[in-house]
Amino acid sequence: MKGSTIKRLDASEAGFLAALDQLIAWDMVSDTGVESTVADILQQVRSRGDAALVEYSNRFDRRDCDSISDFCLQTEQLQQALESIDSETRAALETAAERIRDYHSHQLQQSWQYQEDDGTLLGQQITPLERVGIYVPGGKASYPSSVLMNCIPARVAGVEEVIMMVPAPDNQLSPIVLAAAAIAGVDRVFTIGGAQAIGALAFGTETVPRVDKIVGPGNIYVATAKRMVFGRVGLDMVAGPSEILVVCDGETDPDWIAMDLFSQAEHDEDAQSILIAWDSDYLDAVYQSIEKLLPEMERRDIIVQSLANRGALIKVADEDEAVSICNRIAPEHLELSVADPQAWLPKIRHAGAIFMGRHSAEALGDYCAGPNHVLPTSATSRFSSPLGVYDFQKRSSIIFCSEQGASDLGRVASVLGRGESLTAHARSAEYRIKD
Repeated sequence: MKGSTIKRLDASEAGFLAALDQLIAWDMVSDTGVESTVADILQQVRSRGDAALVEYSNRFDRRDCDSISDFCLQTEQLQQALESIDSETRAALETAAERIRDYHSHQLQQSWQYQEDDGTLLGQQITPLERVGIYVPGGKASYPSSVLMNCIPARVAGVEEVIMMVPAPDNQLSPIVLAAAAIAGVDRVFTIGGAQAIGALAFGTETVPRVDKIVGPGNIYVATAKRMVFGRVGLDMVAGPSEILVVCDGETDPDWIAMDLFSQAEHDEDAQSILIAWDSDYLDAVYQSIEKLLPEMERRDIIVQSLANRGALIKVADEDEAVSICNRIAPEHLELSVADPQAWLPKIRHAGAIFMGRHSAEALGDYCAGPNHVLPTSATSRFSSPLGVYDFQKRSSIIFCSEQGASDLGRVASVLGRGESLTAHARSAEYRIKD
């Protein structure tokens, strides 16, 4: 087999930062053809409803269905799928679900109030969203873990109804995905994918109810559709390719690190796997492990392309420089494969998830550690966070003014309102001022 090609970068060389920025740059902008196609699909779904869903799903997923009812699954079918899978798989799904539920229960926010001396009461009322749509990719692979990660936080938040969209190309559905839906508590499943599924969730049709928020990954058509409907519904994020950044002090088995890099590279050719170390000999050892282990990998062709396209082994001077580069990259997944990861933690400002220590493989976070695997990519961890219960809760401000409080605040509001030339604002407040 042809050997792998992965960039070797040295932070001490001129032009390193420019080369690094070019390596990590990702702009998932749809071309005009994709945007035009998606815009037309969304318009058709909005105007023609169920008929458009049937037409597009038959065309794109090679199906031959007569009505929207053929795309609806009943809860009994989810339960049947759960009972059909082998006991080991079911136990793994249930263990993962329990851990995800336990972790996310710590994120649940509660309403709060406080009262001022004059009787004015202020606070925040926290309520769950009413209905959420989750999109689960189908076709090339099945992702039961995505079902668990997207649905369970919504359930912990108290969302009343969870609608799942999953395409069934050639009428093929993954029993494991349906079993995960049963375990997670999905209410309704439609075997519809692509931009038409996003349109149905955003606008609603005769059969598919409109939702308040759409979560879950998808291809370029799904991502483009999500961008186009944002504002009509809430979104989790529009994610780019998967990423892993490993920092190692040279003491972890090189085979472990090579496989950790593979774990993201095997997603697709645009995934990114980067290793940072301050020991050149160790970087050489990891490279040798990459060469040794690649022939064993089922998805080796994808891994080779991913490493060649966007992978890198980076030599730095010391730990401080490693931290600086970590924060510049702001990765989706960060593995701190070092002796004392706790000492590093206060210095890490930007990362979607931080895996601490030699035994904390990123793959554990993908499936069953507990924290959510829906994470900010493409350096968006600089300003965004993992999917969580808080994404399925909304906050309303509470303001109750006592008579004295309304009078005191009215004087302030009057000055500010007139200062902005908003006389009605000022007079509305002035009516409540006591003489």
